[in-house]
Amino acid sequence: MHITFYGAVREVTGSMHLITTNQDKILLDCGMFQGRRKDSDRKNRILPFDPGMLTNVILSHAHIDHSGRLPLLTKNGFAGRIITTRATADACEYLLPDSAHIQESDANYLNYKMARGLLSKLKSGVKKANDRDDNIKAIKKMLKKGKHNLNIEAITEVANEYHMETVEPIYTIAEANQTLSSFDGIPYGEPIPVGKDITTTLYDAGHILGSAISINKATINGRRFTVCFTGDIGRFDKPILEDPTLDFAEEDRDIDLLIMESTYGDRLHEPVVDMGPGLKKVLIETVDRGGSLLIPSFAFGRTQEILYYLHELYDANEVPRIPVYVDSPLATRITKVFGEHPEMYDQATHAEFLQNGENPFMFNQLHFTSSVEESMALNREKKPHIVISASGMCEAGRILHHLRYKMHNAKNTILVVGYMAAHTLGRRILEQGQLYESSGRTGVPPRLRLMNKEYPLAAHVVKLGGFSAHGDKNEMLRFVEKSNLNIKKIALVHGDEDQTLAFADTLKRKGHDVFVPKKGETLDLRT
Repeated sequence: MHITFYGAVREVTGSMHLITTNQDKILLDCGMFQGRRKDSDRKNRILPFDPGMLTNVILSHAHIDHSGRLPLLTKNGFAGRIITTRATADACEYLLPDSAHIQESDANYLNYKMARGLLSKLKSGVKKANDRDDNIKAIKKMLKKGKHNLNIEAITEVANEYHMETVEPIYTIAEANQTLSSFDGIPYGEPIPVGKDITTTLYDAGHILGSAISINKATINGRRFTVCFTGDIGRFDKPILEDPTLDFAEEDRDIDLLIMESTYGDRLHEPVVDMGPGLKKVLIETVDRGGSLLIPSFAFGRTQEILYYLHELYDANEVPRIPVYVDSPLATRITKVFGEHPEMYDQATHAEFLQNGENPFMFNQLHFTSSVEESMALNREKKPHIVISASGMCEAGRILHHLRYKMHNAKNTILVVGYMAAHTLGRRILEQGQLYESSGRTGVPPRLRLMNKEYPLAAHVVKLGGFSAHGDKNEMLRFVEKSNLNIKKIALVHGDEDQTLAFADTLKRKGHDVFVPKKGETLDLRT
């Protein structure tokens, strides 16, 4: 049995690992790389194997850095099944088409810019400034429908006429929808055949709704091999979801290889009990300044968690009950998925909300914006309010427009509630904002570039690490040392290199056999 580590290796995104036996090839996750546009686009377009050779896929959870390249498999010959939990399958019905929509929109915009630049260059011989301005206006008018919509037909005509090389999406909405028919949603705790003499059993990872740890057992020439893949391990004692599994069935406890995440391998989060009070403090301070609170948030998991805490604070009358806007069509749909799976809530959520006939994620001050017009109107709102908007790392989506309108105002607060990967706008906001805060907010605010323009980052930037859906160093150690798994070897993945290597050192000092693979490296479990 061989394990090849293809993605989220000494980095955080692009989770993908391949189990190979004499008979089968089982893929663990098929995630999308996120980060610098050109680098991530190049990585995402290329698969390191022929998808037609895969037997099946086991998906740990629905986040795009774990699921986002599944449509590449099905469009290129994969004919197997995608094994995951029912909640993950339901969430992917929205997440994958949304990912495709973003790719199509980005490709269309880049093609528009190239067509506009090409036509402008062809007419650059005009000498008078007024004539040049008129030409530019005419080009824009031809390539757009109204003020905000692109004229795809006109852009395509320009590309064909002048043999312009166009940008294509990695996959389309139609291809994403085609992938959904390959999903098989299964319950926790039931062994499922995934290949010849290979089974998988899913356990709750406590990371997001439906997230799973998979125990994968194969019998090869009479010898049993067991690989446990954690996916992303959640935090302990957080609201809504159950804790990560520590108690595994007796037949699943002996692990030859634990493939384990290490996102926060050398960091500690704020205590879970501080999350509500932390949000309360930031909200009150922002409203006292007359400002608004902007929360870049993942549509799946983080948004619903923030709504849960706001609901508690509003019910207890501990904060000003200003309007709360979820400005993300995807987050709206995913919140509906949460409502459809109360069987996955923890006992506290049942006791506090469900038994009282309340939806944890709905309250009177909450509004879900749907149309672009509603979102644009919200940008112009001057009264204090809260906006929760995607994407969580500020790389795309409506959050960019809210930042453009709010980041220059020192009354406002940008609240960071999750991990910001290297080279993302979210990471730059966090680092530059915290640097400015640590300087006492003296001097000229830092300037950041987004949507092809520079803006001053005068808004306060606050990070609440307790909201992370990933376990920190101590919580990951708790999983390794307090679970009833008997682990022979650990391969650390899904972490920036410094975090992974630091966690490897910690585990080695505690006597564990630890391996930090490099991208494309293969481990033979028979040796």
